[in-house]
Amino acid sequence: MRKEVYKRHIENFDNHWWFQGRKHVIEKVIEKIFKKKKLKILDFGAGSGVNLSMLSRFGKVDIYEPHKKTQKFLRKKNSGKKFNTLTKLKKNKYDLILLADVLEHIKKDKEKIKKLSKNLKKEGKIFITVPAFHCLFTKKDVVLGHYRRYNISQIKRIFKNFKIKKLCYFNFFLFLPISISLILLKFLKTDFIDSVEKKPNIILNKILYLIFNLESKIINIFDFPIGISILGVFEKK
Repeated sequence: MRKEVYKRHIENFDNHWWFQGRKHVIEKVIEKIFKKKKLKILDFGAGSGVNLSMLSRFGKVDIYEPHKKTQKFLRKKNSGKKFNTLTKLKKNKYDLILLADVLEHIKKDKEKIKKLSKNLKKEGKIFITVPAFHCLFTKKDVVLGHYRRYNISQIKRIFKNFKIKKLCYFNFFLFLPISISLILLKFLKTDFIDSVEKKPNIILNKILYLIFNLESKIINIFDFPIGISILGVFEKK
């Protein structure tokens, strides 16, 4: 992630419609799948830490963030709180490992999942969200440091040695306007460098949040057939 994009990310995540809406979707899926409380959780690639307080509702949370500047920000932000910021995973075992829009940043994604599976307890689960559809790959993805976008079949192949607990698209209601916008901007060869991670004006931000957050109410009773992103929960066999 480029320096200016990182700076905007840190400044905007607390109120940005995308980060907050995604957080509530993740929360509702965790509530449905994990019956027991007091989980041991790893937020892998925690970024700015947008999901930490939510995850702490379900148990003890460890943070792993390889990006040095972000790691420093997380330590400062969470000083005095009960989050443990790790520099290495070692042999720690977890009930849940969350990779919220992380896998697309990893060049050897299959190898990383194989390694992380060693850090799962028996019946432990990996929870991912990733951007969907390579046809929507633009310079925005490049600026964000993405290697790829995914489809459901690709995700199934990566997790072929896991039991699928949940796998579907999300950000369904905004799929059409966002995908049309991305395709148009791709055609216009927009570089996105001045807009990525920037929060829209307060009214538009609120509207987008309300639309996106609707999905948290129904994500556990309906699998969306299409969406800007993919959500998956996979259990270690």
